[in-house]
Amino acid sequence: MSSDPREDTPKETTWTQEIEIAADKLDARIRELIEEGNVRRIIIRNTEGQPLLEIPLTAGVAVGTLLTILTPVLAVIGALAAIVTRVRLEIVRVDDENTFGND
Repeated sequence: MSSDPREDTPKETTWTQEIEIAADKLDARIRELIEEGNVRRIIIRNTEGQPLLEIPLTAGVAVGTLLTILTPVLAVIGALAAIVTRVRLEIVRVDDENTFGND
């Protein structure tokens, strides 16, 4: 009997979270999100919901390497924080099916 190889592949669940934060906390919060590892995209929006910056994050890249690659983006985030007072972060996360209690 042969089984479908797709059955053995872990299924991923994508979900989004939206938070509103003060712009001066933006840099630190983005660094925290990168370190979490399951974040695939961060979209920075103004308070009206218009996108200001989208940051795609690659799965499987070491956090230190990713932070080094994103140094110019973090500089833009710092400049953005000087212009606006509050922003909304849309955080796109990916979790394995196994993360939800299938031990």
